[in-house]
Amino acid sequence: MKILVACEESQAVTIAFRSKGHEAFSCDVQECSGGYPEWHIQGDALKEAYSGNYDMMIAFPPCTYLTVAANRHFVNNPERWKARYEAMLFVYDLLNAPIDKIALENPIDAISTYIRPPEQIVNPFYFGDNVPKKTCLWLKNLSPLIHSANNTLFDVKTHVEPEYLVYNSKSNKSGKSKYSVFGKQGKGHGKTRSKTFPGIANAMAEQWG
Repeated sequence: MKILVACEESQAVTIAFRSKGHEAFSCDVQECSGGYPEWHIQGDALKEAYSGNYDMMIAFPPCTYLTVAANRHFVNNPERWKARYEAMLFVYDLLNAPIDKIALENPIDAISTYIRPPEQIVNPFYFGDNVPKKTCLWLKNLSPLIHSANNTLFDVKTHVEPEYLVYNSKSNKSGKSKYSVFGKQGKGHGKTRSKTFPGIANAMAEQWG
């Protein structure tokens, strides 16, 4: 298959599909950081998505103005609302691209409210990376990713124990709260947080490729 991995500079998913023998290309306005510039299209992801050249697209649109974690910044801020509107139009156009198979990934965000709920919500720890980070998948002609919390007669366990940091908190009866180290990296780490984890990338390639 010829596969477009839209809005990906890390090339994690591109490399996973290439390892399965597919003709996958990452596409982003940034240069790639995955080490395979010959598999990267630096430019407009929508232009590629509407080119008619691909059998499948996996898209990772920027979540800056889409995520619910940023909702507090939208109060009395028309510029951010305008940016969210434009981000939503970008997502809508990606989801409606003339490609037979489409997956679009984003965290818990406004897409569910303004376009449609996701077909699946997964976490990296479902696929071997010990990070709790709810990840939504909007799917067209693709099955939800298979994962298993336990070894069974039919399934091999893919889940691992998620890692949290525990801290003192007065907001809970227990006096303790926990958070993912990955989700609390602070400003300047958005690019790191947006990269696809190897377990999910490999699951996509194995199950959809």
